[in-house]
Amino acid sequence: MNTELFQQARAKYAEKDFAGALALYDQCLQDGDNPLAPGETGLLHHQRGNCFIKLKDAASAVAAYSAAADDADYQACGTVNYNLGMAYVALRDFNKAIECFEVAVSDASYTAKYKAYSNMGSALLRLGKNAEAGVAFREAALDESNPDPTKALLNLGVCFMALNRPADAIASYESALQFGMKPDMRNKMYASLGQAYTATGQMKKAVDAFELALADKTYFLSDAATIDYQRAIAAVSQGTDQLRPTKVDLGGYQEESDVSGLDTLAEDGTAMLDPIVYEQQPADPVYGGYGAAYPLEQTGADGGSFFEQQDHMQADWTKDFQKTKKRGSVLGKIFAVILVLIVIAFGAAAFGYTQGYGYPTQETVATQLFADPDAAVDQVFCAEIGSDKAKTLAKSVIKSSDVTVDGMNRSMNESTVYVSAKTEQGGSVKYELTMVRDMLGWKIANVELFYASQSK
Repeated sequence: MNTELFQQARAKYAEKDFAGALALYDQCLQDGDNPLAPGETGLLHHQRGNCFIKLKDAASAVAAYSAAADDADYQACGTVNYNLGMAYVALRDFNKAIECFEVAVSDASYTAKYKAYSNMGSALLRLGKNAEAGVAFREAALDESNPDPTKALLNLGVCFMALNRPADAIASYESALQFGMKPDMRNKMYASLGQAYTATGQMKKAVDAFELALADKTYFLSDAATIDYQRAIAAVSQGTDQLRPTKVDLGGYQEESDVSGLDTLAEDGTAMLDPIVYEQQPADPVYGGYGAAYPLEQTGADGGSFFEQQDHMQADWTKDFQKTKKRGSVLGKIFAVILVLIVIAFGAAAFGYTQGYGYPTQETVATQLFADPDAAVDQVFCAEIGSDKAKTLAKSVIKSSDVTVDGMNRSMNESTVYVSAKTEQGGSVKYELTMVRDMLGWKIANVELFYASQSK
């Protein structure tokens, strides 16, 4: 390839002379004196596609990105297919867009999967596929490379509302509110939360949420949200905090449903497009999905573990053994009995170990994490995940002194712990903690948001 010509084209693009850059990229493709090396055909078509997007020619962008994707030697599968998907979005071909986004997220080297998942969710919503859209928005929120998961969580809540699951929508909105966000986004989030509270009949909470949305006098409720606000005020003024939940149409959004959280296209369909430039960066790891829902095992009535019980038993045996020193004639027999008890105790401890018990317990580790997430990074996370991921996981949880373990799935080397953490605003955020064995105790390997519907 003529590298001098290529650099001139890049300079034109940087100067926003997109037509000039396109002409130079075309010259590179047609330059017979400078044959193209493997992968350079895809690179040039990729850059041509970016130029077409800037020139608001989505159809030509589709052709250019498709040519780039056909070059097997060009190592930018994720970015090309993301841009191709966005070009199809501009053309309102949402089925083709979804196919491209799916290819993009399957590329391990693609570093911005949250973008593909977010726009996949928007396209799925356009097709009325609310459940599938919710899965896509959830993945966008969980992607470690996502610098701002609030929009994905807002849209996830919208999907839950469309699926007649307002309780899950509340959990999604309350989770989003734990992150910093711009005032307009926060106002929109509180308005959506108010409607979710209304749908579950929690009218006092609905009024509080709507008033927070309106507090800075810059946000205006939609017609649907205004109706819900008025209903909530009327209910509270009559002393009725709980009303029968509002029915939400499973087939889509009812007229009174507020879909303000949805991503919407600009009139010309190109405002959402954000072409990926030439440089590529190494991919960051991403969270896995929630996985299957497991039955929740509860602790015994006494709440103690096998190891805690063993400590008490050993103290009693020590006292008994000291007393036998004065009984020389029966010392041997008692020693034999104690030996048998010790063997039984170790057997019980071994059994407890195989059943997932340990010390410190899973409950202790979870409480320590939420008490001070930043300080707990070096104490509660397993070394195998690395310091950077541990810090990222710690930032994903709220600081709370009121933590409840809702249930647990134990095994010898891995446990799944379901916890609820109370927020300062009085809400509750649910998490799923994956823990792995660390000697006798436990360390955290992963943290994910958990929604109530997953355990059903």
